[in-house]
Amino acid sequence: MKRKVIAALAACMTIAALSGCGGGGGSTGGGTATGGASGTAGGGSGSKLIFTIVNDPANPYWKTEGDTVKAEGEKLGYTVNVTAHKGDTKAESDLIDTAITNKAAAIVLDPANADGSIGAVQKATSAGIPVFLVNAEINQQGLAKAQLVSDNAQGAALGAQEFVKAMNDKGNYVELLGAPSDNNAATRSNGYATVLSQYPDLKQEESQVANWDQKQGHDKMQSMLQAHPDIQGVLSGNDQMALGAIAALKEAGKTSVVVGGFDGSPDAVDAVKAGTMAYTVLQPVAEFSKKAVEEIDSYLKTGKTGADSEKQAFDCTLITKENADQVTSPFTLSK
Repeated sequence: MKRKVIAALAACMTIAALSGCGGGGGSTGGGTATGGASGTAGGGSGSKLIFTIVNDPANPYWKTEGDTVKAEGEKLGYTVNVTAHKGDTKAESDLIDTAITNKAAAIVLDPANADGSIGAVQKATSAGIPVFLVNAEINQQGLAKAQLVSDNAQGAALGAQEFVKAMNDKGNYVELLGAPSDNNAATRSNGYATVLSQYPDLKQEESQVANWDQKQGHDKMQSMLQAHPDIQGVLSGNDQMALGAIAALKEAGKTSVVVGGFDGSPDAVDAVKAGTMAYTVLQPVAEFSKKAVEEIDSYLKTGKTGADSEKQAFDCTLITKENADQVTSPFTLSK
């Protein structure tokens, strides 16, 4: 217990240097925990602080997540601090402690681990602070007020169908997998497999975990190329790994290999336009991040989120050369 208290105080002192101990020394923004109009629920009496914890804002997908929550929250009169755990459950737990110390009205969290983040959510809930999860789920219902995510199975099916088309129904391919601690990684991989299993002339030679990371995607692609120099395709669980794979393929002079991504990040959309990536699957991160803020506002005012269920899935959209120009801002497709 003593070590946890020390860790929480250390986190608070670090943040205090930037914002008067009001929260977020994260890369995507900051603010201070100030009082305001009182709500009917939340951790701090009169608190208007939304404490937001994303994974890593170095990834444009997670940066958009934090930026959207901050922008939408401030429109509604909240102070929004954005911080990052970078996949570390201890850092996540320490940041939850900081949110509790600062009497946050609500927490928006992209959980670091489907199982390992349950304790952090429970801690905030026990302190009376409602938690709204975005992008990734935890393996327990009834703790968070909402879990807002992309429909990863639907998105994976879209991507796999386009991959089959780009491969002309045949050929050898490899797969880059996301972090095993994130349920999205398995959901996407299983979604790919469900579609590709219907095409016996498509053969997976190998799969490697690259943890959503561009450099790891590059390095794992190099390794798989050495073992399988004649592959015709690369399936990836996200855009960052796919972009790393494209760099490795370019270095090896294999620019005709079909590469598919998942996220709809700006760099991936540009790669689709340039023809170096066959497609990407756009996740509506801006949409469900905005929705999380709306549900927080509703909950703090009425005690209800306004949603029919805790888990809420948002449809993904396939991005190819035909519609890549319609991506008008990060992760947003014009209607």
